[in-house]
Amino acid sequence: MKVAVILPAAGLGTRMAKTQPDAGPASRKQFLQLEGVPILLHTIRKFARCGLVDEIVVALRGDDIGWVQDLLDRETLAKPVRLVVGGETRQQSVENALGHLAEDVTLVAVHDAVRPFVEIEAIESVIREAAGCGAAMLGIVPVDTVKRVHLNRVETTIPRERLILAQTPQVFATPLIKEAFAKAAADSFTGTDEASLVERLDNVAIHVVAGSDRNIKITKPTDLELARLFLREEKA
Repeated sequence: MKVAVILPAAGLGTRMAKTQPDAGPASRKQFLQLEGVPILLHTIRKFARCGLVDEIVVALRGDDIGWVQDLLDRETLAKPVRLVVGGETRQQSVENALGHLAEDVTLVAVHDAVRPFVEIEAIESVIREAAGCGAAMLGIVPVDTVKRVHLNRVETTIPRERLILAQTPQVFATPLIKEAFAKAAADSFTGTDEASLVERLDNVAIHVVAGSDRNIKITKPTDLELARLFLREEKA
């Protein structure tokens, strides 16, 4: 088993509500600093410490590659990290990264670059699950009551026991995820995550492994305070 992790990190992070969304790397969410270290680097470090991961591929805007390479050159990581050019969307970035994987990669894990608090045990659990069934993802059960609405009016309450909130990593057998991306390209389909592409294939069941409410996706300014708390707790 050889596992490659793809971190799509080419986004502009406009939900951070910056006055200049593209004012260089430091203005984008994946490069915002936690305790003096960019979020992306915290995430890379986590996967580099995972024994089941063989390599990490980061998809970036072309202008950011030199900046990130300088960061990595100052790190001592246990796993190789390769930087590739991403695309205008997350889907394009992952697809570009898939084209740079070695032929002997058997499992591909895709993880949000701005989820630095995923636990190594969770990474290993979802990789092992995917190794057995071909497709697995992290997810948590929502604690709030979920309503379906139309034009600001409630239509019905959706039973929570049949719902999960999708997290990453999402891990797939290499032929499976490549087939899913090829089908999406042929159909001009855009998904919100990799699982939404794989779901469109026939006779594929994606298994869900329990995630954690600490595995937050840092997408808005209010997430940063919680991220700082989690980082202090991890260090402690």
